[in-house]
Amino acid sequence: MTAGILPDLQLYIGGAWRGAQGRDTQPVLNPATGESLGELPLATPQDLGDALAAAERGFAAWRATAPEARAAILNRTAALIRERADALAAIATLEQGKPLAEARGEVIGAAMILEFHAGEAVRNYGRVLPRSPGLRSMVVKQPVGPVAAFCAWNFPVINPVRKISPALAAGCSVILKPSEETPASAIAVMRCFQDAGLPGDVAQLVFGVPDTVSRTLLASPVTRKLSFTGSVPVGKQLMRLAADTVMRMTMELGGHSPVLVFDDCDVEKALDILVAHKFRNAGQVCVSPTRFHVQDGIYDRFAAGFAERTKRLTVGDGRDAGTNMGPTANPRRSGAIEAMVENARARGATLLAGGGRGEGQGFFFQPTVLGDVPLDAAVMNDEPFGPLALLRRFSAVEDAIEQANRLPYGLAAYCFTENGRRQNLLGDAVEAGMVVINNVRTSWPDAPFGGMKESGFGSEDGPEGVEAHMVTKAIHVS
Repeated sequence: MTAGILPDLQLYIGGAWRGAQGRDTQPVLNPATGESLGELPLATPQDLGDALAAAERGFAAWRATAPEARAAILNRTAALIRERADALAAIATLEQGKPLAEARGEVIGAAMILEFHAGEAVRNYGRVLPRSPGLRSMVVKQPVGPVAAFCAWNFPVINPVRKISPALAAGCSVILKPSEETPASAIAVMRCFQDAGLPGDVAQLVFGVPDTVSRTLLASPVTRKLSFTGSVPVGKQLMRLAADTVMRMTMELGGHSPVLVFDDCDVEKALDILVAHKFRNAGQVCVSPTRFHVQDGIYDRFAAGFAERTKRLTVGDGRDAGTNMGPTANPRRSGAIEAMVENARARGATLLAGGGRGEGQGFFFQPTVLGDVPLDAAVMNDEPFGPLALLRRFSAVEDAIEQANRLPYGLAAYCFTENGRRQNLLGDAVEAGMVVINNVRTSWPDAPFGGMKESGFGSEDGPEGVEAHMVTKAIHVS
């Protein structure tokens, strides 16, 4: 990467890189400046057909590859990602906008996932069932088949790894379509797999018109699993397409994470944790804390402290030292956030910090805090996916639980209380795939990452991430 320009943007099919010649292209923009970074080639029908054929060949070979050999390639890939961490982080920041420190943390997280799945590759256990002498029943786990994987732009390094790594550990081949807005990070990740010795037919990387790519890959009898990270509406459309061939699915969809803050918590500690986490990646995180339900006794103190800390954040180019929050990743987000703020204020919400677009040519929006937001405000019902915190009061624990569970989303939820009995109650009663108490970390390599209700089903990470790429077979021998 030189002069702030991305490396060559290419497709990767059948072990070969394919450039722009003979293909339509679209620009990749720097969200901090709005300037074009390069032209991304879009897959032709022939490219997609070739990717499917390669994945079919790759699956036949990879499922027959010893688990130890699969694990070795995953570990080598992890080592290369660690070795190239600074370069990968620089690419992610340039095309997605997040501060370099965040991008580097994302890269290391991707390496950790690979290392965990390398261990899981050799632990896909079955079982033998007790029978009378001369009879034997076995339960075995086998790879489901070629995977069509689609992921979003908000974590351009770790999202591709989350799709490829468990598939490879299970013995599946994969066709990955990352976001066309952040392609260079996925390309750099794929080069790590290639340099680690992954056979070319096992993993494909394509970009294109999203509807065309998804319809082509999901209609093919080659594809046996759909793995998707993205919005609820797009996820529902992909599920409809995948239903025609009754394929397995892992759907990691949107959220609207509630935060329940009780008056017995350490308020200052909670504020320090929550403000930083709310504005991580400019709030463009599916598990971002969004709806802050704060108990009456501490609401005013909490709101004042949240606003004061928010105003101290430095917004700017993610490559600049001292930047706490970068731009939104595209102009759509800043426009959507602006409309949500105006709607909430028109319905009586109080502006406590921020509230408008940032300066410069990039896609900046100020970190924003709204207080006493009414339930009929659009943003209290639709995921903002941006730098916007929403504060409301509650009285009793039952009220807080009711508000946490009010929406059809159930990805992550956060609770701050020192009462042990209440912690147990919240863990049981809050409807979310991940309930986090007195901290904000939802993602661990050895723990399942996924939601419930309209936030999706199935899990990434942990043993469950590999299990989602396996089918169960009973074998009865006499």
